Amino acid sequence: MALSNNNNLVNPSTSGNYSLPATVPDAREEEENDLPNLVRQVSILQTDKVLRDHDNKQICAERVETISNCYAEILNSLGEDIHRQGLLKTPKRAAEAILFFTKGYEQAVSDVVSDAVFDEECDNMVVIKDIDIFSLCEHHLVPFFGKVSVGYLPNKKVIGLSKVARIVEVFSRRLQVQERLTREIAEAVKEAVDPRGVGVIVECV
Repeated sequence: MALSNNNNLVNPSTSGNYSLPATVPDAREEEENDLPNLVRQVSILQTDKVLRDHDNKQICAERVETISNCYAEILNSLGEDIHRQGLLKTPKRAAEAILFFTKGYEQAVSDVVSDAVFDEECDNMVVIKDIDIFSLCEHHLVPFFGKVSVGYLPNKKVIGLSKVARIVEVFSRRLQVQERLTREIAEAVKEAVDPRGVGVIVECV
């Protein structure tokens, strides 16, 4: 579970989205005191990297071919005959499948949020429960799947309910660990609507 509010800054040492010096010289103590302010300016919506969103058809075809060759090598290494009928198209199918399973790399969170943030005087907690997710563990490339629930306390702004599910999908359709996935969802919602607080629960197997 990830909890975030305006008084609680995510520790930069545990976040893959921050790049800060490991040490700060003693002579620069004032700059060291300013580091939290620098971290707050990092945008998970705007700095999100989209690897494949604007690739042309030729680049996409080359990517499929490269990954297909890798899968062919894997099958050979397993002792299989990739020329037998049942495996003739398997490398290409597997390549297309892995690209589909990781389609989150094709999407920028800022594009997903888009213009779906609205001014609204709302004091009640907004909760979106049981959002289905499917992801791949980055350590073994095996699937994990389950449910995500997101809740936040609005601060004069709300985000379209369907967009919360889209945010979850973008981050889950990448190579992940549940801890980072939980944090990224919370940070994206926090930045999108600046709520008084946000909580995310991920339950997967």
